[in-house]
This record gives sequence, structure tokens and C-alpha cells, in this order.
Amino acid sequence: MSAPNIRNMNPFIAIAAAIILLGIALYLILIGRFNPIEPQIVTLTEPIRLLGLEIRTSDKDIYKDVGRVASSFNEIKKKSPLPYLKQPWASINISRDYDPESKTFTYMVGDQVEKIDSVPEGLNAFEIPVMTFAVFPVRPKSRFAWGITMGRMKRYIYTGWLPKSGYESPGVLDDFELHDDRSLGRHPEIQLYVAVQRKDPGSES
Repeated sequence: MSAPNIRNMNPFIAIAAAIILLGIALYLILIGRFNPIEPQIVTLTEPIRLLGLEIRTSDKDIYKDVGRVASSFNEIKKKSPLPYLKQPWASINISRDYDPESKTFTYMVGDQVEKIDSVPEGLNAFEIPVMTFAVFPVRPKSRFAWGITMGRMKRYIYTGWLPKSGYESPGVLDDFELHDDRSLGRHPEIQLYVAVQRKDPGSES
């Protein structure tokens, strides 16, 4: 069977086909293919203390909510700079308390601090305890692709990697994103820390 000749196509079908091909090309250029990777397993040596702003969101709304909560957090910091900021700079976004039935969770945008004497009005405090994490580098092909790249990575982790890894979620928190100077470069990268603990061998039987 010979390939269809686009010159003999209905003009509307030809235009639709061209748009689809253009969309695929743009997706590959701006988003790229997803390549599964193995994480580095690390254990924190000390707690991570944060001051930030948290909201309750969902799998559906997180991509629009994250910009809103980050913007609100930045406005608060302009009016009242955070005390005891840890150097070098690091911003941390936490996902926790995931409800699989409603697909909702608590999302916090925060800055790492040396200590927490008090919590500024309108903000929240959180401490990530000493525990074990699987660390995945997230490297979008472009700045436009942050949300999609992170979504694909989390989907791979929670539906593909974690069930087969010999680890499970400890339930303290789900994961957090570490943003530092690497996320500001020409080839941005953030570290996604997924909380894990070894599975009880008896639970796999």
C-alpha cells in the first residue's frame, strides 16, 4: 500500500495533519522524551527547617495553584524578610498528606532557615525530620516544561519505580523539591526528594 499523497488530501484534513505534526515537533523540542532513571538513596544528617506558605490543592489544580502560592509567599517576604535564612540559598516545596480518594494534598512553598524562633504572621513552619529519601534529578528541556516534566517524573516514581523498588512511603511526608542555584542556570535542574523506607519483608508475601 502506497503512502497517502498530502497534495491529494482534502485541504482541511491536510491542515489538521500539519497542525498535529507541528504539535508533536514542538512537544519533542520543548518537553522531550521521558527517560526513567534510578535515584540516589540518601539519609539526612539533620532536620531541614522551613518557613513558608501552604495550601490544600489537588492533582488537577496544582499547576495553577503553585504559581499563586509562590507569588503570595514572595509578596509576604518583600514586606517582612524572613529571619535566619540558611546560606547558601535554598527554596523547598513540600507535598504531604496525600489523600488517594480525593487526590488532594498539602503543598508548601518555603525557604530554608537556620532556626525557627517564631512564625511570621500569615506563614507556616515545617520541619523535615532526619529520614531516608530517594533523590531524583529533574531536568526540563526548557523553562516552559517545569510542570509537565515534574508531573511525568512523579507519575513514574509513584506508579512505576516505588512499587518495584523494595521501598515504601513512610507516611511522614510524600516528597519535596529542592530549588537552589542549579535551578537558575541555563540548564535548570532541581532535586526531587521522595521519602522512603525499606519494606517489611513480611508485607510483600
